[in-house]
Amino acid sequence: MAQPKYTTHLGMVDILPDDVRKWQYLENLIREEAEKFNLEEIRTPIMEQTELIVRGLGQLTDIVSKEIFSFSRGEDNYVLRPELTAPVVRSYVENHLDQRGGSQKLYYIGPMFRAERPQKGRQRQFHQFGAEVIGSDDPVADVEVIAFMIHIYNKVGIKNTTLKLNSIGDPESREKYKEALKSHLKPNFDKLSEVSQKRYENNPLRILDSKEEEDQPFIESAPVITDYLSEESLAHYNKVKEYLQDLDIEFEEDPYLVRGMDYYTQTAFELISPDLGAQDALAGGGRYDLLVEEIGGQPTPAVGFAAGMERLMIACEELDIQLGTAKEVDVYVVTLGDEARKWGLKQLPLLRSNNLSATMDYMGRSMKAQMKDANRENARYTLIVGSNELKEGKFTLRNMKESEEQSLSLEEIIEKLK
Repeated sequence: MAQPKYTTHLGMVDILPDDVRKWQYLENLIREEAEKFNLEEIRTPIMEQTELIVRGLGQLTDIVSKEIFSFSRGEDNYVLRPELTAPVVRSYVENHLDQRGGSQKLYYIGPMFRAERPQKGRQRQFHQFGAEVIGSDDPVADVEVIAFMIHIYNKVGIKNTTLKLNSIGDPESREKYKEALKSHLKPNFDKLSEVSQKRYENNPLRILDSKEEEDQPFIESAPVITDYLSEESLAHYNKVKEYLQDLDIEFEEDPYLVRGMDYYTQTAFELISPDLGAQDALAGGGRYDLLVEEIGGQPTPAVGFAAGMERLMIACEELDIQLGTAKEVDVYVVTLGDEARKWGLKQLPLLRSNNLSATMDYMGRSMKAQMKDANRENARYTLIVGSNELKEGKFTLRNMKESEEQSLSLEEIIEKLK
């Protein structure tokens, strides 16, 4: 077979028809369940101004420094969105969604782009779904976001999960903790990984995210942020835990689960699954009460999460969870001769107008080849028509699963299929 002249970009893959059915199933499930939670879908452009992402993610994060697709047009700088929290908040501010009244309960599904090294479950173009509740500082909002996240995985059939939970407090609490963490790390600064050394001054919380082997002894012995929470932050955290318990949502407190970006506050959470191996994260999020103001809006509390669609697919494969149903067509019109072919083509709109999926041969093949194609298309029935059937007004309807045939008028066939 000849080599293709053009191929996809590294880390970007075609989603072929058989897999698209799985994606559609998941997307439809997410939309149906989001409606039950009174969440509304929001769609933002895949391209955003570079400054928005830099402000939203911080200058020193790996995403900004080396993992975004960026380009310029004239004096304007753009990126392909690496995440959707900042774009959703930008839309909230730009379109004055606060004027709709109450908190805005939003969800999204869509592609993201990061120029990192491709790995299992993470391509350079990948997909996420998530939810953002903007305008409420109530712990109920935190818990509802977490409940929706877990509900989706339960609905799909992935129940072997662990919810990790922590609080990173308000800005004052976090600053106190940063100083305590830096004091803890300073005597062993030279033993830290190169990445952690870079993070030490400007983003020390990110050191707790490090997977580098040399950092682990210092992370494991580090002080815990919950010891530095203000009275108000501790009360918020306790309420979140109380409400989760009221909903019978189990959680595991992880004092080293943090969010490095300065706009994050209070609750931080992550959903993991052992079915994913070393890369076990399914979804994660937290409260980001400072982001709206940071990008030009009024001080507005918010909380949300993001989840990887590809990771979800992998977990389903590991657990042998079937997503959606196999391709199927209600009726395949098999025609013998030009007159029958013309008749069959004219009946397709009628069949479809009766809420039936219908198709026919596009290649002028023999009856045997058409029947074979009907099997390949997983047709429930074949409607066989030739010159005799046209004269009599009776057509052969063949049940392809049970190999049974009936001679019926077109009206009778439609009623039977409906």
